[in-house]
Amino acid sequence: MEPTAPRRLVILTEGEFGPHHAKTAWGVIRYGRDEVVAILDSTIAGRNASEWLPGHDIPAVATLAEALAIPGRPRPDALLVGIAPTGGRLPDAWRRVLLEALRAGLELHSGLHTLLGDDPEISAAAAALGVRIVDYRRAPDRMDCAVGRRHLPGKRVILTVGTDCAIGKMSVALELRRAALEAGDRAVFVPSGQTGMMIDGWGVAVDRVISDFLNGTVEWLVEQGEGMGDWVLVEGQGSLDHPAYSAVTLGLIHGATPHAMVLVHKAGLAAHDFDHLPDRSFPIAPLRPFIELHERIAATVAPSKVVAVAVNTSLIPDDEDARRAIAAVRAETGLPADDPVRFGAAALWPAVRDAVDALPWVAGAGS
Repeated sequence: MEPTAPRRLVILTEGEFGPHHAKTAWGVIRYGRDEVVAILDSTIAGRNASEWLPGHDIPAVATLAEALAIPGRPRPDALLVGIAPTGGRLPDAWRRVLLEALRAGLELHSGLHTLLGDDPEISAAAAALGVRIVDYRRAPDRMDCAVGRRHLPGKRVILTVGTDCAIGKMSVALELRRAALEAGDRAVFVPSGQTGMMIDGWGVAVDRVISDFLNGTVEWLVEQGEGMGDWVLVEGQGSLDHPAYSAVTLGLIHGATPHAMVLVHKAGLAAHDFDHLPDRSFPIAPLRPFIELHERIAATVAPSKVVAVAVNTSLIPDDEDARRAIAAVRAETGLPADDPVRFGAAALWPAVRDAVDALPWVAGAGS
């Protein structure tokens, strides 16, 4: 997807404004370059996003009409669908709001698998009104198989992987980029999912790509990233042992051929996110064997090593308890570990950078 200009957003999350299903909304609020004018969600109307995301003063309103006329705030020019539900389907009840937004002249921005631009009613209304629809999950026209491309000399490619989906692989990559830039390292974030694309304005939602072209798409995304920086931080998706979303993880590992990986783990989480089959449980894998599994699978195409663990401690309210959980992960894995979202990545980034530069396939090959 080509870069897009910043927008003034109202984010629709009706009944779903939480860190899991509304991870798109939270990601855009935390890291996006667009101005978020309001949250459209009648279940939290009258409250403010700062209750959940300190430092982000964004009112929640019950109706689109309210969002369009908030005193002291600019009029939005786009409505963004802020949820990432299982299967990426559009809730039927939201159609009325989307059509109302079009009539108000607002662009529609969506990362759902339900492509709004292919919906007969919504696309016809947008065409008649001359309003743009942006479907971030629309697959690119380019369809390339992987060719085993080698990384350019001096480039370092790092992929975030995880013990589950929706636990912060994107956020970790963005926090590492922030710390890298603050340290003077030329780092770039490569978006591989719809929320990352909304934040950075480019990329491909790789879970929408035909499987034959998944690895190749990741390959040329990384090539674009190498043209923008020396440290290429690739956003991960899914997890290798997730019963629904393992395929995209494998494609990212073999398409990106990362020099190194950072494992993201949610402390206290016992089973995979698999809410559409609540009567079945798929436990989270033990860390050390799971790290070794990633390294073995990566090595079937190119050597790679997990060099750090980013621990999501959001289930642990107390900071000291969170630090103890991080220390336990550090002891269990023997790797640098921290929560870069909660505590910042200023300490974790130098450990990652030094570990990558010390890898024999990096230090010895100059690539």
